[in-house]
Order: sequence, then C-alpha cells, then structure tokens
Amino acid sequence: MGTNPTKIATALSLILSVSAASFVSSATAEAANTSSTTEPTAIGADTETIVVIGRSEANPLNIAANVNVIDQVDIEMSGAVSLTDLLRSQAGIQVSDNNSGTTFAMRGFTASQAASNTLILIDGRRLNNIDISAPSINAVPLNQVERVEVLYGSAGVLYGDQAVGGVINIITKAPNGTGGGFELSGGSFDTYEAKGDISGAINDAWRYYLAASYNQSDNYRDNNESETGSVLGRLQYQSDKQQFFVEANYFDDNRQAPGALTLDQFEQDPTQAAPFTEGEYTHEMTTALRSGYEYQLTQEWALVADLTYSDTLTTNFLWGSAGRIERNLLSFSPKATANYQLEQGDLDIVAGIDLSVGEADFDLAYTQRNNEQKMASIYAQASVPLTKTLSYVVGGRYSEVTDDLTDQTLYPNGVELDNDAHAFELGLNYRPSIENRFYIRANDNFRFAKVDEQAYTPVTTLGLDPQTGRSYEAGWDWTTTSQAFKLNAYRLDLEDEIVYDAGRTDGPQGGGANVNADASRRYGINTSYDIQLSADWLLGASYEYIDAEFTEGENEGKALSWVAKHNGRAHLSYDIASEWQVFVEGIYTGERFIEGDNANVDPKLSSYVLANLALNYTRDNWSASLRADNLLDEEYISAGYYSAWGNGYYSGNGRSIRLTAGYRF
Repeated sequence: MGTNPTKIATALSLILSVSAASFVSSATAEAANTSSTTEPTAIGADTETIVVIGRSEANPLNIAANVNVIDQVDIEMSGAVSLTDLLRSQAGIQVSDNNSGTTFAMRGFTASQAASNTLILIDGRRLNNIDISAPSINAVPLNQVERVEVLYGSAGVLYGDQAVGGVINIITKAPNGTGGGFELSGGSFDTYEAKGDISGAINDAWRYYLAASYNQSDNYRDNNESETGSVLGRLQYQSDKQQFFVEANYFDDNRQAPGALTLDQFEQDPTQAAPFTEGEYTHEMTTALRSGYEYQLTQEWALVADLTYSDTLTTNFLWGSAGRIERNLLSFSPKATANYQLEQGDLDIVAGIDLSVGEADFDLAYTQRNNEQKMASIYAQASVPLTKTLSYVVGGRYSEVTDDLTDQTLYPNGVELDNDAHAFELGLNYRPSIENRFYIRANDNFRFAKVDEQAYTPVTTLGLDPQTGRSYEAGWDWTTTSQAFKLNAYRLDLEDEIVYDAGRTDGPQGGGANVNADASRRYGINTSYDIQLSADWLLGASYEYIDAEFTEGENEGKALSWVAKHNGRAHLSYDIASEWQVFVEGIYTGERFIEGDNANVDPKLSSYVLANLALNYTRDNWSASLRADNLLDEEYISAGYYSAWGNGYYSGNGRSIRLTAGYRF
C-alpha cells in the first residue's frame, strides 16, 4: 500500500528501539524537522539518534525513559482523521470527551485533572492553558503533524509545572521541501473538512510554510454543531551555524453545547441534548505568535531561545447566561545545550530558564475575577555515559510562582499568593546488546494551582499549596528486526493533589470547592508486543493496569474515580497490494467509578470496546482513506461527573464513517 510493507517493518524496528529518548523544545524541534522521518535508519545503525521528548537532541542509549513515537507511517496506516482519534488508540492514554473538548489522562487521573497533569506541547511550546480549561488539541489539524512523541511518566526536571502523568509533544511539519497538498473529507453527522498546505524556498537560506484547515459538523448529539478553522504561517532561516524561525497561528472553534444527561436520559437516547440547552455554545478564538533562535557556539555547545505569546478570547452562553473569558500568556525560554562525544558514549547537557507571565479575566454570570500569574524556573540535566552500554541521567529544577488575584467573592480587595516547588531526577540506562535495554528512573513532579483554581477554594482557605509527588519506574525493551516487546512498571505518589471536591458545602457559592486532597498513590504496568509476521502483515497488542487509590483521609483505600484499572488495545495491518492496505483495531476501556465519586458510592460505569477500521489507498501523488470509528456502534459514557444532586453523563460518539481524499505535489 502507500506506506510500503518494507517501510512498515523498518519503521517498527526504529520506533520501538528508540523508545528511550527525550523531548525537544522550540527551535531544537525545528532543527529536527529538517531531517526527513519518512526514511528511518535500520535498528543497528551506528548513528542511532532521534530528537524526542527532551530539551536537547540525545542518543537514546543515554536516556532512561519510556517514550513512544507516532510517525507518518503510523498516522497513514491508522487512517485517523484527527489527533484525538490518533491518541485514543495509544496505550497508556485514557481519552475523555464532554462533547465540547477532549482531555488525555496518563498514569491514572480524572478527566478534569488530566488538563492540568498531562502536559501537551506543540514543537515544545505549551498548549496547556493557565486556567483549568482543556488544551485545544483540535487547533492542530492532522495534515500539519510530522510526528507525535509521548513520554509516559513525570518530567518535572525538564518541563516543571504540569508534567506529572506524562508529556505529549506534537511536532509539526517544517518547510524542508518544496510542494504542498490538499485533503477533502466528508462523512457521518454531516461532517465536511478541507485541509491544505504549501512550502517552498525563498532562497538558499530562507523557507516558508503555510497551512490552513476548515471543519464543520453536526456531531453525534443534538445541539452540538461545530465549526472549526485554523491558519498557520511560518518563515524559517537556516545556515551552517544558526537558525531562526517566526510563526503565527490563528484558531477559531465555535460549537454548541449539548449539556450533561441523567443516566435515564442517556439510556433512553444518548444523542439527545439536555433540557434547556438550546442555543447554548462556546466560541474560542486564539492567536499565537512564536519565534525561536539557535546558534552553534562551538562543535559541542549551542545557545537556543524561544519566545511565545498567545491570546485567547472565549465567549459563551451557558446555563442561561452569557459569559466572556480573556487570557494571554507570554513565555521566554533560553537554554544552553552541549554534546560531547566521548570514547564511552555521548555526554549530553542542557540547562535553561523558563519565564512566563499570564493573565486571565473572567466575566461570567456569577464570577468576576482577574488573576495575573508569574512563573520563573531554572533547571539543568546531564546524561552521562559510564561505559558504552551503561549511562545515567541526573537533573534538578526550581520554580517560583506568584498569583496576583482579585475575585468578587473570596478576594474583593485582592491578594498576592506566593509558592515554590522543586524537582530532582536520577535514572540509569543499561543496554547490554542492540536488542535489549533496561532502565530505572526516579523523577519528582509538581503542579501549581491554575489561576481559577486559586479563586474557588473553601471560604476559610487562603490559596492552594502546590501539588507535589515522585514517580518511580523501571522498564525493559526487547527489539529485533521483526518483533518488539516493551514492559514498564511504575509507582506514582502524590501529596496535596489539587482536585475539585463536589461533596463539600463550604465553597464560595455554598457547594463544592478546589482543595488539596489527601495523599494518593498509583501503581501501574504497561506492556506491548508488535510483530511483523511477513512483509504484508503487522500485528500488535498492548495492555495497561492501574491500581490507584487514596492512602490517607476519610477515603483511605478507596479507588480514585474515573481511573479504569484495565485497558487494552489490539491492532492488525495488512497490505493487500502495493497500493491498498487495511487496518483494524480494538480499544478496551475497563469499568470505573464516575468522576468525583471518591467514596465509591455509586456502581461502576460499564466497560466497553471500540472497534475501528480503515481502508487506505495510495497511488503516485494521490491518496484516499475510508475510516469507520466505533464500527459496532457501542453506546458508552465518554465523560461523567458525580454530584449529590444528580450525576451528569456525556455520550461517546456512535458509529462514524469518513471518506478522505488527498493529493500531494
């Protein structure tokens, strides 16, 4: 088919053999994108390096971490039409959808917590908001994505705030060629989408990249119509010793809000909208500007700096009243990186500063609030080879945050809240042969309260403490030219976890409030196996086990809500002919308590299996894909929230079929 059977085999070997590496940030990510990822090197190549989750390029031999890379081969093979579809099929990621946006939980967090405990990056730039609203991952159309890098576990040293359960880094395409393409698609629920991009050279040093997308859909539920569009422009300069880029992006997402259903309403008709929600909507408009510069000082040392500004306006009409939220964020991240090629291996060093100032202004029916949040961090990390097969990584970070907060209910005269946190990391990586790799790692993590969390605490609480924790993990990777096996075990301990407690009665409005919860711990095991049965057949399966519970307080021994103990996936790819390929996958999500049911009072929500099918065709510059999601039309709850006054449930999408056709020139 279009992905080429031999390419699938070599890509499988490469991806899973380099599953320990570290993310790039900003300009380093841009540099990485100048090398094509569609022609992977063989597993045993002497130049085995890849730029993934980290803040500098590194040889995977020197990094102790559990990383998965989703490249163009995987994207094309899956037939996925969005990043949400692509990430839903990844082991270790639980996706929740309240029909207005998606969140991605890693290492056992609820849907609400996932927006603040899973860090999502675009080319190393934070997509997470300074308030509790989920990152708008739909701002990145799939045609703009070069690859996606997923680090499982804490990354408090490299990224600090919010890198608790894991990090997802979306690497977009760089202007490294001349040409372009377009895609048109349509399908269920009156869905229509158009995407296009073009890149080229201005001269030997300067290049450009332009991309745009538009999507409209009625979606699965009533009163859930959406209209989404984005535009991206990038200008890039590169010479032997330096590189520079500047880019601008605009994202517009306007969608109606169908609201939460009761359980009876969901069982009667999961497509219906909640009563009295007609005309309710949210409309988000975001402009982001970004610039990066890198200069190669010597053969070993480089200086890198990244400057980003984003501005978002969200208007809405919810619960019978209009609202308006404005937020902006300015960040500056200079760093120095070094790579020394020693006899026993590469010595990699990265050290930098992260500075940011953000402001959020809430003008809602019952909320008048303004918060300016300033954050400053310093960090350093080194990967040190001890022998040609053994290396260790060590690092540390210190962060400070100041909230200047005014809230009509809790802080009408204003208040300044100061907090700080730190993180340390120590890991060991051992590779006795090209087929085997063993690693062990301990990494601290933390997150500061979001700007709106600080203003919605119990009336007697003056601000929230930082959430802190430590992650321990160990793993084994075994890879040959036709098979790959991965096993990872971890423990995550958290203190002062920041959560919303719906059962309280001392909140600002007499109900629930954000609190520092009792201590909790999460044990888990991730395992996966992939095999290239022949040149045409690829088979794989993965399984995740999570045991998450409170270890202190009135809910000691109770399971953390919305965390499924068992999750799994199986997939199969078959190249029917040189131009045709079929892909089938099944995704299992185990039973779990509804989010917020910390006392485990209600019965668990039922487990479910989603079956997806894709038929892909490629010939010359043309491509086409027919993808069916939730092929068996399973009815399931994609998000739910516990309340003493009645739970709220959001329906997962029913069977959806999309036909996509594209042309590259």
